[in-house]
Amino acid sequence: MSELLAVTRDLFDDVMVPNYAPAKMIPVRGEGSRVWDQTGREYIDFAGGIAVNGLGHCHPKLVEVLKAQGETLWHLSNVMTNEPALRLAKKLVAATFADKVYFCNSGAEANEAALKLARRYAIEQFGEHKTQIIAFHQGFHGRTFFTVSVGGQAIYSDGFGPKPGDILHVPYNDLAALAEVISDKTCAVVMEPLQGEGGIIRATDAFANGVRALCDKHNALLIYDEVQSGVGRTGALYAYQGLGVTPDILTSAKALGGGFPIGAMLTTSAIAAHFKVGTHGSTYGGNPLACAVAEAVLDVINTPEVLAGVKQREQLFRDGLAAINAKYHCFAEIRGQGLLLGAALNDDYQGRSRDFSLAAIEQGLMVLVAGTNVVRFAPSLVIPEADIKEGLARFEQAVAQVVQG
Repeated sequence: MSELLAVTRDLFDDVMVPNYAPAKMIPVRGEGSRVWDQTGREYIDFAGGIAVNGLGHCHPKLVEVLKAQGETLWHLSNVMTNEPALRLAKKLVAATFADKVYFCNSGAEANEAALKLARRYAIEQFGEHKTQIIAFHQGFHGRTFFTVSVGGQAIYSDGFGPKPGDILHVPYNDLAALAEVISDKTCAVVMEPLQGEGGIIRATDAFANGVRALCDKHNALLIYDEVQSGVGRTGALYAYQGLGVTPDILTSAKALGGGFPIGAMLTTSAIAAHFKVGTHGSTYGGNPLACAVAEAVLDVINTPEVLAGVKQREQLFRDGLAAINAKYHCFAEIRGQGLLLGAALNDDYQGRSRDFSLAAIEQGLMVLVAGTNVVRFAPSLVIPEADIKEGLARFEQAVAQVVQG
């Protein structure tokens, strides 16, 4: 048996494409909301793998299901179907507005499918002229060339040559701006009900309802990107359910697999009918391993106890962050909903969100950023209250470190 390769952070620089700049520490084990690195140092996880680990690390139910499925059936092509995929699809349909589900591997792939379906539907229903897609500044919808072009952040899409056409961007939460450009040529409006990468910005009720009305007026589909806001993150299974607005297409990923890669696009039967056999596909989409784990995730999260617990934990975070800000005066506001929260930095600390993130690591806490001006929190939905308290204490030490220099 060959010896295990000694792994250090320097090895990343030797063998990996340099599109990431990971932290110096290397986590090797996780349990619940705590992680340990190669040296045995413990960290509290307020990042959740960017809102992915909705049930924390190595949740016993997910481990049990993964082991059982791993000993049963790993993969089939979509020439066949499988039991875990159909069970998961049935549960997603039962829990949402949707009639039909398409499985893939990631949020980007789910959004790619949604955008392609919207265009196919519009062209077949209304004609070749109806191809315009409207999205919002600071939106984020994935890293395929189509989805990154629809996302409203040019920094991610510039520099790769000609972009897919007939895409417009308008300011988020600005209904008048949308009304000015939407027309009968618009095939779809795509939005996050709670912008994640763009700064943890919630859609106002008036905006969400107004977008729905404008889409209806112009026979445009409304696509909700719930890759980050879905699967319990806001205290509802999907954020649209708390807004009282129903989309035509919804995308889901991240927490859906609890850490195992899976994405899904949900829609109605009438719209789904336009993806006829052969029009779209995914080799790994509907993989039995992924779907078995995701079914277990859904079973645990989609319960009154867990969803109510998200809102209770949100208040603990808000109270704790307010107490920190009362001492150090570095946040302009605490944004977001449920356990997708952002501490927006005030004028004195603009551009320094990464400084807070790095200081947190030094204090044994994992947090995220959402741009240069927002510190983002997306912990496990079932994080123990004791871990919230301890994590906020560590975050206060990190804030003091930044503020006091």
